[in-house]
Amino acid sequence: MGKITFYEDRAFQGRCHECTADSPNLQPCISRCNSIRVESGCWMIYERPNYQGQQYFLRRGEYPDHQQWMGLSDSIRSCRLIPPHSGTYRMKIYERDELRGQMSELTDDCLSVQDRFHLAEIHSLNVLEGSWILYEMPNYRGRQYLLRPGEYRRFLDWGATNAKVGSLRRAMDLY
Repeated sequence: MGKITFYEDRAFQGRCHECTADSPNLQPCISRCNSIRVESGCWMIYERPNYQGQQYFLRRGEYPDHQQWMGLSDSIRSCRLIPPHSGTYRMKIYERDELRGQMSELTDDCLSVQDRFHLAEIHSLNVLEGSWILYEMPNYRGRQYLLRPGEYRRFLDWGATNAKVGSLRRAMDLY
C-alpha cells in the first residue's frame, strides 16, 4: 500500500489531501499543489484529471515545492499508485511501430538509449515484467511516461506526441 499527501502551499503548508490509492480527479479535494510528501510507494502524478497531461514519477521522499519533481506549475489533478514489483524487470523495445524492426531487450535502467542501443527513437515496445518510466531525454530528464506491463504498438499508446526516447528507468522505490 502507498501513501502520498498533497499540500496546497510550499513547504508542506496549507490545506492538504492524502491518497492511498489511485485518484482520477483531485480537483474537488485540493485546488493547487505546491508540495508533496510520499510516505510509501511509487506514484505517478498528472497535471490533468483522468491520468492525462504531463506526468511526474515520485518515490518515497519529500518534495517541498513543485520544482523538486520538475513540475512546471502547481496543477496536479490525478495520481496513480504504481504497484510494487518483486522480481525481474523486462522490456523489449522496437525501432518500428507494431513491434517490428530491430528489437532490443532491457532488464535494467538505461541512462542513454542512443549510447546503448544506437537509437534516437523507439516506435513500439512490450513491457513484459514490472513498470518502467520512459524519459524523453537522456539522464532521466524531460517528459516522463509510465509504462505498465503490456504492448505499446506505437508511441501514441504511451501518450507521447513523438517517438523520441532518451532514457528508461525501472519504477522502483530504491535504486
